[in-house]
Amino acid sequence: MGGGRDEPTPDRDLPDRDAAGDTSRQGPSGTDEDAADAAGTDTPDTPDGPDRDGRDPGQDRSDRSDQESVELRQIDELNRLDPLPTAHLRPDRPPPRDDRPPGQDADARLRDAVLLTTGHEVAEADSLADVLRVLSRLRAPGFELDGMVVFGVTEKFLNGLGQYGFQPFGSERTVRIPVTTHYPAVDVLRTGRPVYLSSPDEYRARYPTMWPLTESKDRKSWAFMPLVATGRITAVWLAAFAEPVTFTPEQRSLLTAAARLVAQSLERTRTGEAELALSRGLRRSMGSAEPAYPGLSVATRYVPTGGGLMVGGDWYDIINLPTGRVALVIGDVQGHDVHAAGLMTQLRTAVHAYAAEGHGPDAVMSRASHFLTALDEDRFATCIYIEADPATGVLQIARAGHPHPVLRIPDGTCMIKHIRGGLPLGLMPDSDDYPVNVLELRPDEVMLLCTDGLIETGGHDMYTGWVRVRDALSPGPATDIEGMADRLIAAVGTPQPDAEDIRLSPRNEDDIALLLLRRDGGVPQPGVPERRLVLTIEQDQAEGLAEARTELRALLHDWARPDQVDTAVLLASEVLGNVLVHTEQPAALVAIVTGNPGRRTLRVEVTDTGDELPHQRAPGELASSGRGLVLLDLLSDQWGVRPEPAGKTVWFALHEAGGPDGE
Repeated sequence: MGGGRDEPTPDRDLPDRDAAGDTSRQGPSGTDEDAADAAGTDTPDTPDGPDRDGRDPGQDRSDRSDQESVELRQIDELNRLDPLPTAHLRPDRPPPRDDRPPGQDADARLRDAVLLTTGHEVAEADSLADVLRVLSRLRAPGFELDGMVVFGVTEKFLNGLGQYGFQPFGSERTVRIPVTTHYPAVDVLRTGRPVYLSSPDEYRARYPTMWPLTESKDRKSWAFMPLVATGRITAVWLAAFAEPVTFTPEQRSLLTAAARLVAQSLERTRTGEAELALSRGLRRSMGSAEPAYPGLSVATRYVPTGGGLMVGGDWYDIINLPTGRVALVIGDVQGHDVHAAGLMTQLRTAVHAYAAEGHGPDAVMSRASHFLTALDEDRFATCIYIEADPATGVLQIARAGHPHPVLRIPDGTCMIKHIRGGLPLGLMPDSDDYPVNVLELRPDEVMLLCTDGLIETGGHDMYTGWVRVRDALSPGPATDIEGMADRLIAAVGTPQPDAEDIRLSPRNEDDIALLLLRRDGGVPQPGVPERRLVLTIEQDQAEGLAEARTELRALLHDWARPDQVDTAVLLASEVLGNVLVHTEQPAALVAIVTGNPGRRTLRVEVTDTGDELPHQRAPGELASSGRGLVLLDLLSDQWGVRPEPAGKTVWFALHEAGGPDGE
């Protein structure tokens, strides 16, 4: 489920199951190659990879064809994978050795699930006290939190900022610990590393001076974690446990993630609610979009990074197009920080604007790529853009390095749909090539678009993550896409009780955005009568203008209002003449009549490849030109100018209703 302009080496989204070695990736913070991997595309096999000028001298057409064949074979492997738990094991290597006691792996997955759920609640918390209250429910086998304290850092003291399960702080009892004290939290501040004390004996041995103050609390284990913001330690978090904790690598990883939650909350209270407002605003704005056309249903979900750990760069959008179609977009800006979120909001707005202007999927992607490059040359984004026709179910799809969509057919079978694609947006803007894929969504078929957080969160790779997605998407009736969306999100945060043998790596943190598109079954699609005229007039074919008038009159031979026939011929002549006189391009005319006699609509479109858009003017009495758009405005029922990927289209519409047969 990977990307790349022509899918050079798709091992990010579809790791080669026959290749030896580790398939892990460093992520966007690593090298340029790692960054490209993180977006679902790999750099070609050149010494330095592709530069931002998009030149790749080592790749020819036969190479690209071979690489796409490899990706197709890998997608076929994924579509034929067996259910979990053994599907993720690569056939060329034995199962990894695991010396942990039985059930410990399941405990780790449960801790991951608890953290994800807790993260969602922390994302909505408004104060440090609320965060600590939520974290008090962060309980899992062998991890029973009993009390917490957050110490703020000043030049000379550690000050108590908040607590849960300890004596309340107040004006009569202020906690202030000098930074010269031999105390675990002071050591955290001095070294920048956590301090883990797994037993009272260890606490007493390492910190004998402070032990008497702790002895009476009757707790068995302690962890002191640094809270880092803007690259420095701003506070220390004390987590105390009523039962002994050995602080295994999994438990330390959980504490590190929980400390990040506390640090994020503390930073919000210190620097304002800007990030929180941004995250919530994005969720509200994305959640409010609804398609306005019968025949299509959409379900959407958005979960911020790691279940609310921080704002990220994932988004989706649903756009009502002026052509009567609907656009569906999902994308992921590189990074999981406020800068990524800011770029995402601007890129999302730009994509929306390009779509509303009437550009095709390939042109929207190309323009968005250049737009992102102008904003930030160091970030890129993956994206899928779909233009859907609700009446026919036809989808026009362009993909920019994003995971492939998943198709669910009515019997519940799910399969990855290979979509030819281009490079991530902003990666190589001078080599934009986003082929448009056309397919038809049949009644009761569902298409899933998602970001890679849905697949990989919880330590999954693209194989095990795909099986998890497939198994959550398959059950239930096709009519319940909201239930499908709920199951997909729940599958990320809920361990599978029948998957005891899965060896999951530590959970990674990524946003989750998903969009489900269903073509509704049982929706009557009225057969609307249609007539169509298509012709092209070249610059050296002046007689073509007379031919267009004649054929347009023939198309409207039974039109109920003869005066409108004359109007249609006049307006078409003006628009065609404008192309022939003021450009050096051919003019392509499309005239369509739809509806039943008496209440039909005529729509005429004239397209040319010239870049200059026409502008309405107020010509004087002796002016020889400039009246075309004035006539359109006066005589047509509707008209407009629509930019195209190459050129423009001027269109107008006339409605037959109100004539002798349509009153």
